[in-house]
Amino acid sequence: MIRGSRLILVRHGETEGESSIRYHGRTDVALSELGRDQMRRAGRAIEKHHSGANFARVFSSPLVRASEGARIVAGASAPLVTINEFAEVHFGLFEGLTADEIRERYPDEFARWNANRLASSYTYPEGESRADFTNRVERGLERMLSVWTPRHGVALLVAHRGVIRAIVRKLTRREPVVELGSIQILRFDADWHVEMLDLLDHLNDT
Repeated sequence: MIRGSRLILVRHGETEGESSIRYHGRTDVALSELGRDQMRRAGRAIEKHHSGANFARVFSSPLVRASEGARIVAGASAPLVTINEFAEVHFGLFEGLTADEIRERYPDEFARWNANRLASSYTYPEGESRADFTNRVERGLERMLSVWTPRHGVALLVAHRGVIRAIVRKLTRREPVVELGSIQILRFDADWHVEMLDLLDHLNDT
Protein backbone atom coordinates (compact mmCIF):
# COMPACT_ATOMS: atom_id res chain seq x y z
CA MET A 1 0.00 0.00 0.00
CA ILE A 2 1.21 3.50 -0.80
CA ARG A 3 1.34 5.37 2.48
CA GLY A 4 -0.84 8.45 2.39
CA SER A 5 -2.83 7.31 -0.65
CA ARG A 6 -5.67 9.66 -1.51
CA LEU A 7 -9.26 9.53 -2.66
CA ILE A 8 -10.11 12.90 -4.21
CA LEU A 9 -13.81 13.75 -4.28
CA VAL A 10 -15.03 16.51 -6.59
CA ARG A 11 -18.58 17.78 -6.87
CA HIS A 12 -19.68 18.47 -10.44
CA GLY A 13 -19.98 22.09 -11.60
CA GLU A 14 -22.99 24.25 -12.38
CA THR A 15 -25.44 22.77 -14.87
CA GLU A 16 -27.62 24.14 -17.63
CA GLY A 17 -30.51 23.67 -15.23
CA GLU A 18 -29.00 25.93 -12.56
CA SER A 19 -27.96 23.31 -10.03
CA SER A 20 -26.86 26.12 -7.72
CA ILE A 21 -30.53 26.87 -6.96
CA ARG A 22 -32.54 23.89 -8.27
CA TYR A 23 -32.96 20.44 -6.80
CA HIS A 24 -31.72 18.29 -9.65
CA GLY A 25 -31.38 14.80 -8.25
CA ARG A 26 -32.04 12.10 -10.82
CA THR A 27 -32.77 14.71 -13.50
CA ASP A 28 -29.96 14.26 -16.01
CA VAL A 29 -28.84 17.77 -16.93
CA ALA A 30 -25.58 18.70 -18.65
CA LEU A 31 -22.89 21.02 -17.36
CA SER A 32 -23.14 24.67 -18.38
CA GLU A 33 -20.11 26.52 -19.71
CA LEU A 34 -19.60 27.88 -16.18
CA GLY A 35 -19.72 24.32 -14.87
CA ARG A 36 -17.14 23.16 -17.37
CA ASP A 37 -14.89 26.02 -16.33
CA GLN A 38 -15.33 25.02 -12.68
CA MET A 39 -14.22 21.50 -13.58
CA ARG A 40 -11.16 22.80 -15.42
CA ARG A 41 -10.24 24.90 -12.38
CA ALA A 42 -10.74 21.93 -10.09
CA GLY A 43 -8.38 19.91 -12.27
CA ARG A 44 -5.75 22.65 -12.19
CA ALA A 45 -6.08 22.97 -8.41
CA ILE A 46 -5.56 19.24 -7.92
CA GLU A 47 -2.56 19.28 -10.23
CA LYS A 48 -1.03 22.28 -8.46
CA HIS A 49 -1.59 21.20 -4.87
CA HIS A 50 -1.04 17.47 -5.25
CA SER A 51 2.05 17.27 -7.42
CA GLY A 52 0.24 16.69 -10.69
CA ALA A 53 -1.46 13.55 -9.40
CA ASN A 54 -1.98 10.85 -12.02
CA PHE A 55 -5.16 9.00 -11.18
CA ALA A 56 -4.94 5.26 -10.76
CA ARG A 57 -8.72 5.06 -11.06
CA VAL A 58 -11.38 7.57 -12.15
CA PHE A 59 -14.96 7.07 -10.95
CA SER A 60 -18.18 8.98 -11.49
CA SER A 61 -21.90 8.96 -11.02
CA PRO A 62 -23.85 7.74 -14.08
CA LEU A 63 -25.36 11.20 -14.58
CA VAL A 64 -23.86 13.27 -17.36
CA ARG A 65 -22.95 16.28 -15.24
CA ALA A 66 -20.65 14.04 -13.19
CA SER A 67 -19.26 11.86 -15.97
CA GLU A 68 -18.44 14.90 -18.13
CA GLY A 69 -16.88 16.59 -15.12
CA ALA A 70 -14.70 13.54 -14.46
CA ARG A 71 -13.43 13.56 -18.03
CA ILE A 72 -12.58 17.27 -17.79
CA VAL A 73 -10.72 16.86 -14.49
CA ALA A 74 -8.90 13.64 -15.38
CA GLY A 75 -8.53 14.09 -19.13
CA ALA A 76 -10.67 12.74 -21.94
CA SER A 77 -8.51 9.65 -22.39
CA ALA A 78 -8.73 8.51 -18.74
CA PRO A 79 -10.68 5.24 -18.36
CA LEU A 80 -13.90 6.03 -16.50
CA VAL A 81 -15.65 3.63 -14.12
CA THR A 82 -19.32 4.49 -13.58
CA ILE A 83 -20.87 3.58 -10.23
CA ASN A 84 -24.65 3.54 -10.66
CA GLU A 85 -25.22 3.71 -6.90
CA PHE A 86 -23.60 7.15 -6.89
CA ALA A 87 -26.52 8.85 -8.66
CA GLU A 88 -27.89 11.74 -6.60
CA VAL A 89 -30.91 11.28 -4.33
CA HIS A 90 -34.31 11.17 -6.05
CA PHE A 91 -36.12 14.34 -4.96
CA GLY A 92 -39.47 13.11 -6.27
CA LEU A 93 -41.96 15.94 -6.67
CA PHE A 94 -39.21 18.44 -5.84
CA GLU A 95 -37.10 17.50 -8.88
CA GLY A 96 -36.01 20.54 -10.88
CA LEU A 97 -37.63 23.07 -8.55
CA THR A 98 -36.18 25.84 -6.41
CA ALA A 99 -37.00 26.05 -2.71
CA ASP A 100 -39.42 28.92 -3.41
CA GLU A 101 -41.18 26.89 -6.09
CA ILE A 102 -41.49 23.92 -3.75
CA ARG A 103 -43.01 26.17 -1.07
CA GLU A 104 -45.53 27.57 -3.54
CA ARG A 105 -46.56 24.30 -5.19
CA TYR A 106 -46.38 21.90 -2.25
CA PRO A 107 -46.74 23.94 0.96
CA ASP A 108 -47.59 20.96 3.18
CA GLU A 109 -44.73 18.87 1.83
CA PHE A 110 -42.41 21.86 2.12
CA ALA A 111 -43.26 22.21 5.81
CA ARG A 112 -42.76 18.49 6.43
CA TRP A 113 -39.46 18.58 4.55
CA ASN A 114 -38.12 21.48 6.62
CA ALA A 115 -39.17 19.82 9.85
CA ASN A 116 -37.65 16.43 9.00
CA ARG A 117 -35.05 16.90 6.28
CA LEU A 118 -32.20 15.65 8.50
CA ALA A 119 -34.13 12.57 9.71
CA SER A 120 -33.02 9.28 8.18
CA SER A 121 -36.67 8.26 7.94
CA TYR A 122 -37.63 11.25 5.78
CA THR A 123 -38.79 10.37 2.27
CA TYR A 124 -39.09 12.91 -0.54
CA PRO A 125 -42.68 12.88 -1.84
CA GLU A 126 -42.80 10.29 -4.64
CA GLY A 127 -39.02 10.06 -4.28
CA GLU A 128 -36.35 8.37 -2.16
CA SER A 129 -35.86 8.18 1.59
CA ARG A 130 -32.66 9.43 3.17
CA ALA A 131 -32.04 5.98 4.64
CA ASP A 132 -32.41 4.24 1.29
CA PHE A 133 -30.17 6.82 -0.34
CA THR A 134 -27.44 6.40 2.29
CA ASN A 135 -27.61 2.62 2.02
CA ARG A 136 -27.38 2.83 -1.76
CA VAL A 137 -24.33 5.11 -1.66
CA GLU A 138 -22.62 2.84 0.86
CA ARG A 139 -23.19 -0.12 -1.47
CA GLY A 140 -21.57 1.95 -4.20
CA LEU A 141 -18.65 2.72 -1.89
CA GLU A 142 -18.14 -1.01 -1.37
CA ARG A 143 -18.16 -1.51 -5.13
CA MET A 144 -15.66 1.28 -5.62
CA LEU A 145 -13.31 -0.11 -2.98
CA SER A 146 -13.50 -3.52 -4.63
CA VAL A 147 -12.10 -1.92 -7.80
CA TRP A 148 -9.66 0.48 -6.16
CA THR A 149 -7.70 0.13 -2.95
CA PRO A 150 -5.24 2.72 -1.65
CA ARG A 151 -2.29 0.57 -2.71
CA HIS A 152 -3.23 1.34 -6.32
CA GLY A 153 -2.49 5.08 -5.92
CA VAL A 154 -4.63 8.21 -6.13
CA ALA A 155 -8.29 7.85 -7.17
CA LEU A 156 -10.75 10.48 -8.34
CA LEU A 157 -14.51 10.46 -7.90
CA VAL A 158 -16.74 13.13 -9.44
CA ALA A 159 -20.25 12.97 -8.02
CA HIS A 160 -23.00 14.93 -6.28
CA ARG A 161 -23.29 16.79 -3.00
CA GLY A 162 -25.40 14.15 -1.27
CA VAL A 163 -23.17 11.33 -2.47
CA ILE A 164 -19.96 13.03 -1.32
CA ARG A 165 -21.47 13.88 2.04
CA ALA A 166 -22.55 10.26 2.55
CA ILE A 167 -19.11 8.91 1.65
CA VAL A 168 -17.23 11.36 3.89
CA ARG A 169 -19.62 10.68 6.79
CA LYS A 170 -19.15 6.95 6.39
CA LEU A 171 -15.37 7.09 6.24
CA THR A 172 -14.55 9.95 8.63
CA ARG A 173 -17.73 10.72 10.65
CA ARG A 174 -17.37 14.35 9.56
CA GLU A 175 -19.89 16.53 7.73
CA PRO A 176 -18.20 18.31 4.82
CA VAL A 177 -19.28 21.50 3.07
CA VAL A 178 -19.76 20.50 -0.58
CA GLU A 179 -20.23 23.36 -3.00
CA LEU A 180 -20.30 23.19 -6.80
CA GLY A 181 -16.80 22.45 -8.06
CA SER A 182 -15.42 21.89 -4.56
CA ILE A 183 -12.80 19.30 -3.69
CA GLN A 184 -12.52 17.03 -0.67
CA ILE A 185 -9.44 14.86 -0.10
CA LEU A 186 -9.39 11.70 2.00
CA ARG A 187 -6.05 10.16 2.94
CA PHE A 188 -5.73 6.50 3.84
CA ASP A 189 -2.86 5.29 6.00
CA ALA A 190 -1.32 1.83 6.09
CA ASP A 191 -3.86 0.64 8.67
CA TRP A 192 -6.85 1.80 6.60
CA HIS A 193 -7.49 4.78 8.85
CA VAL A 194 -8.99 7.66 6.89
CA GLU A 195 -8.65 11.38 7.54
CA MET A 196 -9.65 14.58 5.80
CA LEU A 197 -6.64 16.20 4.20
CA ASP A 198 -6.31 19.83 3.08
CA LEU A 199 -9.65 20.20 1.37
CA LEU A 200 -9.83 22.73 -1.42
CA ASP A 201 -13.21 24.37 -1.23
CA HIS A 202 -15.29 27.07 -2.94
CA LEU A 203 -13.43 27.04 -6.23
CA ASN A 204 -16.52 28.01 -8.17
CA ASP A 205 -16.54 31.77 -7.39
CA THR A 206 -20.29 31.96 -8.04
